[in-house]
Amino acid sequence: MSFMVEKSGLSALPLNLVPAVVMDTETTGLNTATDRIVEIAAVRITDGRAEPDRAFQALVNPGIAIPSSSTAIHTITDEDVAEADAVSDVMPVFADWVGNAVVIGYSIGFDLAILKTEHQRHGLGWHAPRSLDVRHLVDLVAQDLPEQSLDTAAAWLGVPVADRHRALGDALVTLSVFQALLPKLKQRGIITLAQAERACLEHTSRRHGEAQAGWHDVVDPGRTSPSSVADYARIDSFPYRHRTGDIMHSPPLSVAGTTKMSQALTMALRKQVSSVFVTPASGSDDTGILTERDMLRAIEANGTKALAMPVERFAAFPLVTVAANEFIYRAISIMARCGFRHLGVTDADGKLVGALSARDLLKQRADTALALGDDIDTAMSTHELGKVWARLTTVVRALVSEDVDPRDIAAVISRELRSLTQRACELAEAGMELKGMGTPPQPYSMFVLGSGGRGESLLAMDQDNAIVFGKGSPGGDADLWFAELGTVVADTLNDAGVRHCKGGIMASNSEWRMDAGHWRDLVSQWLSKSRPEDILNADIFFDAKSVHGDDSMLESLRLDAVRAAQDAHGFLNAMQMRAGEFSSPLGWFGKWKLEGGRVDLKRAGLMPLFSAARVLALRNGIPERSTPGRLEAVRAAGIEAAHVIDDLIEAHKILLSVILRQQLRDIEAGLKLGNSVDPAQMSGHDKQQVRWAIDQVPKVRDLLGIPAFD
Repeated sequence: MSFMVEKSGLSALPLNLVPAVVMDTETTGLNTATDRIVEIAAVRITDGRAEPDRAFQALVNPGIAIPSSSTAIHTITDEDVAEADAVSDVMPVFADWVGNAVVIGYSIGFDLAILKTEHQRHGLGWHAPRSLDVRHLVDLVAQDLPEQSLDTAAAWLGVPVADRHRALGDALVTLSVFQALLPKLKQRGIITLAQAERACLEHTSRRHGEAQAGWHDVVDPGRTSPSSVADYARIDSFPYRHRTGDIMHSPPLSVAGTTKMSQALTMALRKQVSSVFVTPASGSDDTGILTERDMLRAIEANGTKALAMPVERFAAFPLVTVAANEFIYRAISIMARCGFRHLGVTDADGKLVGALSARDLLKQRADTALALGDDIDTAMSTHELGKVWARLTTVVRALVSEDVDPRDIAAVISRELRSLTQRACELAEAGMELKGMGTPPQPYSMFVLGSGGRGESLLAMDQDNAIVFGKGSPGGDADLWFAELGTVVADTLNDAGVRHCKGGIMASNSEWRMDAGHWRDLVSQWLSKSRPEDILNADIFFDAKSVHGDDSMLESLRLDAVRAAQDAHGFLNAMQMRAGEFSSPLGWFGKWKLEGGRVDLKRAGLMPLFSAARVLALRNGIPERSTPGRLEAVRAAGIEAAHVIDDLIEAHKILLSVILRQQLRDIEAGLKLGNSVDPAQMSGHDKQQVRWAIDQVPKVRDLLGIPAFD
């Protein structure tokens, strides 16, 4: 039996979270064509944790005598393997134990070559596992080591060595070396499985030498070739394209807590709903819910007397709600986790506006992909956050293959980025309290800025977050507490896969962490001085969205800033001039102006679009955050020509789609993610669409009333 086909969606996983087994073999010799296996052992890595107590270890009868020279190295004799099973019997058990994990080893190309020969010798089909060679990874970060042995690598990394030259001992040492390498690889930008594979493939001299020695190619070269995004997971895209407000029952049926059960039952039957909301007689703000099942249980327990009893006696308090603008997949996750069949639906002000039942969601599948958001909300460690965050790529790939609107996909990515930041805050608070640092000393709001706030994040995002808290001077006790919180959150997000912001836009930095009074002073400074750095900072601030804490603290600050900006003409003029500073990536005869074989569609297309939309919104006092939302509000107000706005909205959609597809290809290829696309990898249709979209971008200058720069 051969190895299983690996799971899909592993390419984007950080190396420390890849489901893997670290394997080693002992053999009768070093000739991959004629020598045979005498021992196999492996140790599993699950969620970044080694499981040595559940290791696999088996002696193998090679069917030939073991040379004394080999026994002198691994100590295994003919007598040791005389009663052992043949490789044809051991391999099916081992392959089943490995499953579809990635196989890791030191000089594993030799082990794979021996295994392949053994398969062929015994008439077994061969499928190579997805694999990594730790020796190759050591080479990437320490090319000057005096030799390439496992002992030398272990000594360099300070890894203790024991039981060398037995399969399990070597596997354990290799595992420790691999884990010690991870921080060094990360410093070189090698974070994901695909990035490690690509880096190893580029070490051509090493691969050529191994091939000449008869070793198996560790990484399939075809894995880093451009691929179609229409593969891997297939999911029902409806819950990602629609909001709870689209399918809720509205208006909700509400009754007073003193209402008799018989009356509530009659009302529910007439309205053909399966629940009623209950307002307590005590005057409490907590709304409850009485479902059809609650009514049946009440009648079963009390007989017909229940019909005359007040509904408050049988209702459940408090009612669990979900926002009307929340994605349906989030509602499904809440129901699945809590075991609920009903949710209340609230508007932006928290007012109850509808009801959602399991029946409404019956056609939607609550599968593992749909549990994405809920898994983030319940994660208890950085490892868990990173594992779930990496799964987002699989969901995004499936949504792209379903031709879901890229703006909806960007909104899903942004939603989970905000959720990840929120959960990082919650974990940081809990950790700080355990360390004796206490609870937050002031009310505060953690918020994200830029594309995460606009709902337009793609897969090449980094951190953009900030904190506003109640009151406290810079360097004071409250500020120092929030500085620690911001640092823990930033490191947690970075370890989970959302990298530190190169520009330092993180709450761990004092310029993005201050009390409400200092924030207002800063915003006033931005609006009055209009320096280039002020424009850059203010841009993303107007997109800010609270993710944790007191949402009203950020929202009141942002709305006041929006209103003040409307009258800050010098500031708006500077913003609109910056929005017009772009040039077309198309040159003479429509040829692409390439940099490194690519075109930066964010700089040449998306940025002028979202910057212009922001200026138009601020100029007209529009509080909307998203680029399409801002442009649609401008169109609805009759401020600008409708057909021009429609063209810009469509161009924004096209550019998001093309960049997102390139990012998915780059993930599989192990390339660093960015916002540039390779025209050679685009389909003919995509090329036509991108050219059209680029042609629309200069219209923002007309809208803003600024001269062309080309």
